[in-house]
Amino acid sequence: SLVSQVVVHKTSQAKLPEGGVTGTVDIITRKPLDFAEQFTGNVAIGGVYSDLPGKTDSQFNALFNYRNAASTAGVLLQIFDENRTLRRDGVEVLGYDQFGAGSGALTGVWYPRMIGAALFEQKRERRGGLLEVQFKPADNFSVDLSGFVSKLDASNYNRNYLLYNPRTIGAGISPAAGYVVRNNTLVSAVIPGAAGTQYGLYDMIARPDEKASTTYLSAAAEWQVSDSFTLDFKLGSSTGHGETPTQEVAEWRVGNGAGAWSLNGIDNAPSFSLGEATNAPQSNLALDWIFGLQNLDIEDKDTWGQIDAELFFDGSVVNSLQFGVRLANHDRESGNVVAQGPNWAADPFNPAKFPQGHSNYPSDYASGFGGTFPRNLWYYTAEQMAAWNAAQANRDPVVRRYPFYDFALEEKTKAVYVQANLEGDRWNGNIGLRLVKTSESVFQYREGGTASTPGAITGSAFGIFSPFTIENDFTDVLPSANFKFDITDDLVARVAATKTLARPDYSALAGGLVLTPPSGPNDVGKGNASNPNLKPIRSTNLDAALEWYYAPRALLSASVYYMDLQSYVSQGVTEQQFLTFDQAHPNGYMGKYLVNSPINTKGSVKGAEFAVEQPIGEHFGLSANYSYTDAKEDSGKPLVGASRNVFNLVGYFENDKLNARIAYNYRSHFYNGLDRRSAFNQDDTRSVSASVGWTFNEHFAISLDGMNLTNEKLKYYAENKDQPRGIYSNGRQFYLTLRAKF
Repeated sequence: SLVSQVVVHKTSQAKLPEGGVTGTVDIITRKPLDFAEQFTGNVAIGGVYSDLPGKTDSQFNALFNYRNAASTAGVLLQIFDENRTLRRDGVEVLGYDQFGAGSGALTGVWYPRMIGAALFEQKRERRGGLLEVQFKPADNFSVDLSGFVSKLDASNYNRNYLLYNPRTIGAGISPAAGYVVRNNTLVSAVIPGAAGTQYGLYDMIARPDEKASTTYLSAAAEWQVSDSFTLDFKLGSSTGHGETPTQEVAEWRVGNGAGAWSLNGIDNAPSFSLGEATNAPQSNLALDWIFGLQNLDIEDKDTWGQIDAELFFDGSVVNSLQFGVRLANHDRESGNVVAQGPNWAADPFNPAKFPQGHSNYPSDYASGFGGTFPRNLWYYTAEQMAAWNAAQANRDPVVRRYPFYDFALEEKTKAVYVQANLEGDRWNGNIGLRLVKTSESVFQYREGGTASTPGAITGSAFGIFSPFTIENDFTDVLPSANFKFDITDDLVARVAATKTLARPDYSALAGGLVLTPPSGPNDVGKGNASNPNLKPIRSTNLDAALEWYYAPRALLSASVYYMDLQSYVSQGVTEQQFLTFDQAHPNGYMGKYLVNSPINTKGSVKGAEFAVEQPIGEHFGLSANYSYTDAKEDSGKPLVGASRNVFNLVGYFENDKLNARIAYNYRSHFYNGLDRRSAFNQDDTRSVSASVGWTFNEHFAISLDGMNLTNEKLKYYAENKDQPRGIYSNGRQFYLTLRAKF
């Protein structure tokens, strides 16, 4: 109800704010004075059914608009209240390690680090709205003021029952005879062990008050100074919070003297066993550790202002000249984060202190996954975890402060541009130049220093931390040229050459250091960190397209493109050491970690796109598009997120009363980056969605939409498909909506 139009700029222009490697999507909302009637209302009431959790949740949004008879003032109010119940079933392989030297025939062979049966559940409640006021005191001047707020509550609970091989192979236990190696990967093995030994971990992580919020205030003014000169003014500020105030966490030791697994490719889930019944807690259940960050509140604030001007010309190839300036400032910060640990005084490792009673995974958990693994798993409820953590966890804000997650980022940008809009006989286009300066300052803490170091944090159990600041400045000149040629009345050609700038994600520049500890001093932990020295992603782009409008509502098009990425953001791994705690080392030891962080590298993207729009008779039609992309780093490694093949096919029917469509989407596999030292690839994905709607009259309509109708699973793998990383099911969703207009 709120969106007026979506403008897609497939290539860049000097007048468009920088930030995209290729194009820009401009979502234009409706304005109070745009409505034909003095009073307008749109109300949508409905529900969404998610078949995996088996829940139906309410949906509501409404828009009300009033303008006066003279169209000199108007006010628009939009409100929404949306709810979702989500569930994700999964079987995960959390990383791969290699056998070390001296392991005989297995030297250098990869083996799964952890294999787990994971269940994630979440309840989402999102509420908010927009208020917009528009004034037009004169025909040549208007002012628009708007404010928006959105609040999301997203409590969730994640459980994962894991075979933990750092306690088997990582501890020097060799697999029994009969193991299978394929693609340099130990895909099947049995680990002999003594009765009562525990080769598994069971993680339970509840986030009862996880939330996110977004607000913004903006002001805009349009002034037509004369017939040949216009001015636009924009000013605004937005704030976002991502909050996890509390994590209720326990990591339990499970298993009964055995460990076995079989990796079954990516179409079937891995099989694994820990030699124990899983329908209830076993008598040898033990606490391994209590972890979990508390008091997380990552705040982003963005302020901006810009002035755009356009000067029009008559009788010239230069139709108009646009120029302007834009200033923006972005701040991101996180502070006073606490990493909880055991409250030794409460004796948390005493089994008598463990929660009493349990629940079990849903009876249809991991249905259709294949593989043989624990399904009827016991767990403590989120409420039990909250009560147990309150009594057994140490959340002291001084002793358990975790400065690795305290940081601040300030990014200032200044941009000026000039763009000439050109027009001739059967052609038009634009050429322009945008000059951008980016200034970044990142404040973080590093481990080390003394009590006398200025600004040092000395009370944390994780060590002494010293503050440091890294500052960088970047200046970029971004030329662009876009041309369109009307070869005939039905045939259009487009060419473009642009240089673009996209800044790294803020979390890549300044984010917390997240560590997965080793099982002991002889193991190697994993970690993820940010990189405040990243350069912007710079790209030189060439695009060409040909479009044939061969019939009414019909189109056949083809395009080719090339991108030269001079400072693409990839991922790299370094070895680092951090003070590490566990049950056997309550005073800590210096553990080794392989830390994954963003790095700059070079790459290229080249490809082609094809599209067709084909009406069939008066009411039917087909729409299809296909894209081929060859994207890789100069080293030969694939670019993150780039699929070689993407295909979409839509069939539709439309008349005055009935509209229906069905869509098939296909995306080939793509590289997701590094995770736990190894590659992380997503396999081919397919989905089918459909919608049907009936219009009763000019006031009422109803629609039914279905998503993921074929209940596709998401599949991931590491270096090859004999190294599965995960298989997940999110289920289907169905939306029934009644709309009213008045």
